[in-house]
Amino acid sequence: MLDREAILTATEDALRRYGPAKATVLDVARELKVSHAAVYRYFPSKAALREAVTRRWLARAHDDLTEIAASAEPAPQRLRHWLTAIFAVKRAAATDDPELFATYGVLAAENSDAAAEHVADLLSQLQGIVADGVSSGAFAVTDVAAAARAVFDATTPFHHPAHADTWNQPDAEARLDAVCTLIDAGLRVRRPG
Repeated sequence: MLDREAILTATEDALRRYGPAKATVLDVARELKVSHAAVYRYFPSKAALREAVTRRWLARAHDDLTEIAASAEPAPQRLRHWLTAIFAVKRAAATDDPELFATYGVLAAENSDAAAEHVADLLSQLQGIVADGVSSGAFAVTDVAAAARAVFDATTPFHHPAHADTWNQPDAEARLDAVCTLIDAGLRVRRPG
């Protein structure tokens, strides 16, 4: 049955096989054994198809994170859990299917709105965790949004695709753990007021 999900899955297969520079809507249609016009009924252009597949991939990358962010776990543990989960998800994507991971890097750069929305969603989740930590007295920050952004920026080497070549180094998890410990300590510091 032809539907959006089938088209997006076939698009991933075409991207994996031909790469982002050469994959076409005709390749997707061939994979599905339909005409390219059938694909265009669901996606009005190649750009729209590529944006949809990018959004689907980015959404997959944070489904588990949404659940962690909303959990009842105490904020300090939840923050560490969230940061280790984003690292695990990104590292698995890069390791399990490196060609498709590299392709998505290209597509995310093309579809900067999708990437920006993804980052905004991640920051929102972090803000929620930090705000819960402030409410419970575990964290002592006055600007939750700035603190969440600082956490995100400090952990960039563990979730931004530009750093993927370091994610399988033997000390990667220990480095992330050290950064998490430093972040936790920094969020707990009571500042003179």
